[in-house]
Order: sequence, then structure tokens, then C-alpha cells
Amino acid sequence: MKMPRAVLYSALLLALTISAAAQTNVLILGPPPKPMTVQDVVRLSKAGLSDDTIVEQLRSKNQHFELSTDQIIQLKSAKVSERVIQTMINPAYKPTAQAAVTAKAPMPAMPPPEKKPAPPRSADPATDTKAVVPEGMPTELGVYARIKGEWTSLAPEAVSWKSGGLAKSVASGGIVKGDLNGYVDGTVSQYRVATPLELVIVVPEGLDITDYQLVRLHDRDGYRDFRTVTGGVFHVSGGSRDLLPFDSVKVAPRIYHVTISTALGEYGILPPGAFTSMNADSSGKIYSFGLVEQPPLSQ
Repeated sequence: MKMPRAVLYSALLLALTISAAAQTNVLILGPPPKPMTVQDVVRLSKAGLSDDTIVEQLRSKNQHFELSTDQIIQLKSAKVSERVIQTMINPAYKPTAQAAVTAKAPMPAMPPPEKKPAPPRSADPATDTKAVVPEGMPTELGVYARIKGEWTSLAPEAVSWKSGGLAKSVASGGIVKGDLNGYVDGTVSQYRVATPLELVIVVPEGLDITDYQLVRLHDRDGYRDFRTVTGGVFHVSGGSRDLLPFDSVKVAPRIYHVTISTALGEYGILPPGAFTSMNADSSGKIYSFGLVEQPPLSQ
């Protein structure tokens, strides 16, 4: 039985339509993408891409790298992160929460080193072995007077003693006790200084300013004399007509600043051992000076 011509034409037209529609929806695919190489990862890292972007690229390819030791060293030298290298070895690698926080958190700034407080200085410079001596102040053993604005070392003069009617030299080794009469050659001292007088006394190790005496000298016929007692200012057992108090400030160990504001006249500083043989360097010595109204023109 033959199909009617109209039906045959309709069937042929339908077949052509379906064929055309099928050809329209066909997607022609190109060649498959090449797998990533170690050099590709290095290039992405050097281009400044983030670790997240590189890791996503690796995972999208689900590519497993068989990295050699040299390749791992190459990646590390190119500053590729540990996270990316771990993902190359194992695409399913996921860092622990602590590792992820550590990787993303910036390195905390190191705190500045703690400054240790300096050891407290003594409130009293006299007891501080590191006390700074004022500029220009003497530090060598001796007695110094401020003359014309400068510290001048006073040269000691010899003293002879008389006790109980006998003149006794300290060099003899005798130790005299009680009141003493001292005698100094000459009617005036070579040092003429204005009042108030400033002195610096540098004492020997182990001694104190209280071991020194300030005495008034009296003008006699060709000499000066005074009466004092054995011992220092605070070591006397009784009074003495010529022993005078004086003010002193300890500015450093063994260094004392002394101010003398008293009547005009002749005076002297007796060092410890001036009437004993205990201190040969100062025995039989006195540091004399004359207090005047006007500053001296010369010594």
C-alpha cells in the first residue's frame, strides 16, 4: 500500500527539522587542558596571587604532584607557601584551624626590651662611692683655700709643743695628753684670705673631719702660739681657749667643704696626729691662714 504523497512530504520535512535542531545544539570541544607543572605554580606565586587562588586552581584540576626533593627546595626558594606545597602533594589537604590562623595572622611586633631601673643613688652624696665631685674641686689629700676664685693648696708649717713646762717634738714619738701649747714661727701666715673663707679638706682613708681642729693663733714676739687639747673636735674632754667650731659638708667620700666665718685674725687647721707620732705625714704640722677684710691682691 502506497503512502499518500502529502504524508510522505510531511515526514520528510519533520526529519529535516529534527536533524537541523540536533546540529544546532552540538558543542565542539577542543583538546583537554594540560596539567599544571611546578613551574606554573612558581609563576602564579611570583605573580602575586594569593594562596587561596592557587590552592583553588590546584584543587579544580585535582592534580597530584609527585614532588622530588629538588622540586620542593625549588618551590621553597621561590617563596611558595607551605600550604600550597601541601596541596600540590595532596589536593585534599586542609590545614588545621590553628595552622590557618597562624598562617593568616601577622607576626606580632616584638615588644621593646624592658629597661631595668637604675640602682637608686644614695640620697647623701657623702656616702655614695660614685658621687660626682664638683668640677675643679681638689681630690688629693690636703687642705685647700679658695683664693681669687681658685682652690689653692696650703703648705703646712711646723709646730712645736710645750706641755708641763717641757717642749716636746712629735718626732720624738711621745704621745701628749691634755692641754697643749703650740708654737709656730713667724707672726703672720703667708696666706691672706677674705672672710668668709671656704676650705676643702681631703682627709686620709679611715679618718673624718671631726679629727681636724680649727684654732686661733696669737701674735707674739716673732712667733704665733695657741692652746688646744689632744684629739679632734669631738674627741676633747674639756674646753680650750683657742679651739673653735666650724661648719662642714661632706660632698664625697673623704672630701669636705668647710666654711669659716669668724673674727679677723690668724688661724690654723690642725690635722689628726699633729701632736702624736701616729701619723708621720701630718705630725707636727699646721695649715695656717690670716682672715682679712678685703680679698688679697696676692698670696
